[in-house]
Amino acid sequence: MNDSDLPSEADTPETIKEARVWADNGWTARVIKNEDDDGWAVAMYVDGESEPALVGPWTMGRDKKNPKPLDVSAFHTLVKTASEVIRRHEQQLRAQLHKNVSVQAAGASWQVTLDIVPDEFEPHALLAALDEEGEPVAQVRVRPDFKLNSASAIRWIESGFAQPS
Repeated sequence: MNDSDLPSEADTPETIKEARVWADNGWTARVIKNEDDDGWAVAMYVDGESEPALVGPWTMGRDKKNPKPLDVSAFHTLVKTASEVIRRHEQQLRAQLHKNVSVQAAGASWQVTLDIVPDEFEPHALLAALDEEGEPVAQVRVRPDFKLNSASAIRWIESGFAQPS
């Protein structure tokens, strides 16, 4: 292994462990003044993101004027909470972009899926049918606002998988 195989300092995120800023393992916690009252808040950022993944109240210190300093256990709790918020957001987005129904049509059981592709220039969706063994049978491109439900799935199957209008 030579020096060119080692990550440079620019590639390695900086570890900071200060009273109001704590950065480690891809996360940064910043204690900030709460705009809505006299208290404090903490904002959790994923490295490279400009918007916080989580903002929540932060505890006052013993002097009841300044914020309590960040520490390792608080930082780990904040990372766990912010990670969970991101995970839930991703699950919600996935649920919005992926729909599926199971139907009986043409003498068989079918799984029909709709995957929305939120492209900035050409948003669309892919409507697909899977047979009883889960094998893909048909796929067509449809408008992103196509309404997938049991009735629309059965109509599509019974049409011989013709492009829906």
